[in-house]
Amino acid sequence: MHFNPYGGAAAQIASDLINLGDAASPATLLAIFKNRMVITTVKEHEAADIAAWSKRLRTVFEADPDQRVDLVNALLRDSASQPYISTHDGKAPHLHYVDEHAGPVARVRAYTAGGLAHLVCDAPDRFGICSREGCDTAYVDISRNGRRRFCTTRCATRVHVADHRTRQMI
Repeated sequence: MHFNPYGGAAAQIASDLINLGDAASPATLLAIFKNRMVITTVKEHEAADIAAWSKRLRTVFEADPDQRVDLVNALLRDSASQPYISTHDGKAPHLHYVDEHAGPVARVRAYTAGGLAHLVCDAPDRFGICSREGCDTAYVDISRNGRRRFCTTRCATRVHVADHRTRQMI
């Protein structure tokens, strides 16, 4: 499935941030942003603020699709998102959600909130938390059929093999 830049890349960054958890150091954050966001430095206190934001992002991934609208609206409100159209660097007109001179925390908040807003509007069932018991990994479903329930094929296989073995014992 093809997403627009906010619904796809931004939502995938949101899931990556969630999956980092408390391991959100400046270096790991820069690795996540590389080639996806123009953020070149993150300070320790900014990394802590982004980690706290990722906990709020997790609530959206964990929520039922009908509850996500209110949660994402709260994220948009708290990110001080102010959408505008930009044409920088010779690119076609596209949306930005925060001033380009804003710091990393404001940019991550606005980008991920905007991405989740697009995803909730365009494909509310295409993201969540892995369905395998004991796995709490967030994912964004970019598969063609949009029926993903697990973070990886490994988790899906574990569940399917366990289900098969259970059926065989009956």
